[in-house]
Amino acid sequence: MTAQNKLESKINNQLHICVGLDTDLKLIPNHFAKSLDSILEFNKVVIDATIYYAAAYKINFAFYEKYGTKGFEIIEKTVDFIGDDVLIIADAKRGDIGNTSQKYAESIFDYFKFDSITLHPYMGLESVSPFLEYKNKLSFILGLTSNKSAEDFEKLKLENGNYLYQEVIKKINEWNINKNCGVVFGATNLEELIQNINNFNNMPVLLPGVGAQGGSLEDVVKTFYSNKNKNFIVNMSRGLLFIDDTKDFRNSIEGKIESLNNIVKNQIDELKV
Repeated sequence: MTAQNKLESKINNQLHICVGLDTDLKLIPNHFAKSLDSILEFNKVVIDATIYYAAAYKINFAFYEKYGTKGFEIIEKTVDFIGDDVLIIADAKRGDIGNTSQKYAESIFDYFKFDSITLHPYMGLESVSPFLEYKNKLSFILGLTSNKSAEDFEKLKLENGNYLYQEVIKKINEWNINKNCGVVFGATNLEELIQNINNFNNMPVLLPGVGAQGGSLEDVVKTFYSNKNKNFIVNMSRGLLFIDDTKDFRNSIEGKIESLNNIVKNQIDELKV
């Protein structure tokens, strides 16, 4: 099944929550031994609790590669444990050029077997084209991010009146020849999301920033569905993974993602009235 098929099948069932596996050894429940093996053990419990409710999983490389070869081993085993039915995103934010970019693409898609990746477009088409050659994969390219420093570059006003991030989104549309491009757009930027919703066209949108960073899930769902667009996933990391420090944390995580899905479905139902 292609990356596009995996995502579409979940979205068609009104599943829009992406589980961000930003697994921090310092934050996992205290009953786990504070060893690297506990990271994989924790991930497996989280996946078991969310596998029927998640639209996708996003593995943040920074939380794993800091541990060197052991961290990469945990990534491999986590991907294998998730299986073949759910989109798995490598949150690695690659963005180099030439042979370097090509080798990054081969690493993520051929070796680690991810369905998708996040990319920087700063150096233009050359920085993303090796990834886009994989027609059955998805590349989520940074448009407007949810951090405060996005204003440093992404929100620079250009001579044509557009912001830089808007030109980036236009360019991503041009690159989307094989229907394998997506956009990263921070959920904390609600006004900008409303203004740019039609610029995404048919591309899937990955939205970080809901929960700990202040973005509203209800607002995101309302914005997309009221514009007859359902091609989006909302990442939840800290606000899902670390909500319970007790041995009952699995049930708490399952209950939380169920409640998030209910928020989504209730908002959709309200818009149908």
